[in-house]
Amino acid sequence: MDERTLAAALRDALGPVIIENLTRLSGGASRETWAFDAVSADGSRTELVLRRDPPGRPSEPGAMSREARVIAAARAAGLAVPEVLVSTDEPGMWGTAGLVMRRVAGETIARRILRDAAYRQARKVLVRQVGEFAAGLHALEVPGYLPAPDPVASLRARLAAFEQASPVFELALRTLEADRPPAREPAIVHGDLRLGNLIVGPDALLAVIDWELVHAGNPAEDLGWFCVKAWRFGAGPPAAGLGSREELLAAYRAAGGAGIAQDELRWWEIFGTLRWGVICLEQAQAHLSGAHRSVELAAVGRRVCEQEWDLLLLLAPDAAARAAARRPRVTGDAQPAPAPQVRPTASELLEAVREFLTGQVMPAATGQLAFHARVAANILGIVARELELGAIPPESGLADTVAAKLAVANPRYFDVAPRP
Repeated sequence: MDERTLAAALRDALGPVIIENLTRLSGGASRETWAFDAVSADGSRTELVLRRDPPGRPSEPGAMSREARVIAAARAAGLAVPEVLVSTDEPGMWGTAGLVMRRVAGETIARRILRDAAYRQARKVLVRQVGEFAAGLHALEVPGYLPAPDPVASLRARLAAFEQASPVFELALRTLEADRPPAREPAIVHGDLRLGNLIVGPDALLAVIDWELVHAGNPAEDLGWFCVKAWRFGAGPPAAGLGSREELLAAYRAAGGAGIAQDELRWWEIFGTLRWGVICLEQAQAHLSGAHRSVELAAVGRRVCEQEWDLLLLLAPDAAARAAARRPRVTGDAQPAPAPQVRPTASELLEAVREFLTGQVMPAATGQLAFHARVAANILGIVARELELGAIPPESGLADTVAAKLAVANPRYFDVAPRP
């Protein structure tokens, strides 16, 4: 990242500045996020954030300017979004297409928002505020092109790129195709409205971020995505782990949004769960193909079974309950393989590396390194469980097969019971 080029790009917005404290932030599999300070000649300091395409993985032409245009319209309408200072679809300014926004101070880590005492008051109002935000967004009219894909056809086309399709994903696709909700007038859809894309203060929502998936579509899509189980991070309430679906729909309707029924919301929740599963497949393939080697993307590939499981909970809850009761369990009592055998065993070597990551690397690391150390430690746990539990019996039924994969990938996921 060339700091002088970045300073030159900001000259029209801020005047002459120098760049300090340029730091890449953790998270974000599709875009890079960098925090930095722009310091003026008089010493005044502006805290900023750069969002850019990763080098070698450009977004579609015009995506950044489209994102900036919608954020600007939302801000002009009084919605809680950051202020965009500069955007470009060209790679010249900072190596790839990107945009620079004023930094909004607050919390974005979903688990902290859901659990820390500092956000107790915010948790009481966030579902209502997100419903109000969505209603305001869906009422906007923004000139210019916005993609408007057919949601189910798009998912089927993306899934067709994989040779071994998931039977659970195929079941979900057929369910969605057979019972589409009523068509609605297209609205501006954020496309990734979830707890991890909110900036939250102790008392309230401060900003909605990460707009790269904005498009025109059914407004219920945003609300269904907000309720997808993956975005509850272990909490029970269905609306982002914070509240009820009824509370979300009521707040949306009270703020001028359409009247959306529970059945329609459930359709979009199924759609969102399937969509996240397809995204997990695509991110894993980016790693496996060599297009973007990444420990984070490799780990995401093993999250596919979480989405298969969540779809079974929505589509076949009785079969999922029976499979959960029969699932294999790691006991730690795996017998050594027959001689010849050397010590430390493969499992013991994995555990040693995992202890190193969690006991020495992670406590000393910060930012991106700490995040990837946690991901690497989780991967080692997956490999150790797979070594102990072995292959899935070929005669296993659909639900039992998914349960066996989940027992390896993330056995704690069984303990997260969805609220009816």
